Amino acid sequence: MPKVKATIRIENVVASATLNQKVDLNAVVKGYPGVEYRPEQFPGLVFRLKKPKTATLIFNSGKMVCTGAKSAKESRRAVMKVVKELKNGGIIIISKPEMKVQNIVASASLGGMIDLEKAAYTLEKTMYEPEQFPGLIYRMAVPKVVILIFASGKLVCTGAKLEQEVYESVEKLHKLLEEKELIFYEEEE
Repeated sequence: MPKVKATIRIENVVASATLNQKVDLNAVVKGYPGVEYRPEQFPGLVFRLKKPKTATLIFNSGKMVCTGAKSAKESRRAVMKVVKELKNGGIIIISKPEMKVQNIVASASLGGMIDLEKAAYTLEKTMYEPEQFPGLIYRMAVPKVVILIFASGKLVCTGAKLEQEVYESVEKLHKLLEEKELIFYEEEE
């Protein structure tokens, strides 16, 4: 178990959904003038919710992409709320949407400084080019995620499909950094 507990925060959950039917986006615009729809620029309609604060792209194929949720549960709630709003606006929807989490992005802080130079040649599957980008890119095989590691001990974890994978990968990396003596904590006075 690492000396200092990492703080982890889920920043964004991207989920896809399908209604398995076509959706008339122009009819949606008529029912909801607040939506964004410029078909000449982008084929999807943007349906924003205040609670949970999300943006859901809706395509005429019936496919949807929900972004901005802070948990998988919240993304499901957002999609269900959008579907309910569509129904209330007179759009006929036959079945329940089929949903799948595509990506979870989280930030974390390990509470110590990381020697990125040393980490770059100690850890496998890394990319570190400080002239290009200040963080080290670390590809973890299990769980399959990519973690951006910064010298400050801050991390960005992306690619997880389950919230559990975020916690698992951050803890696994934290332990690895300590074992290889790549993380240093401020000494207590």
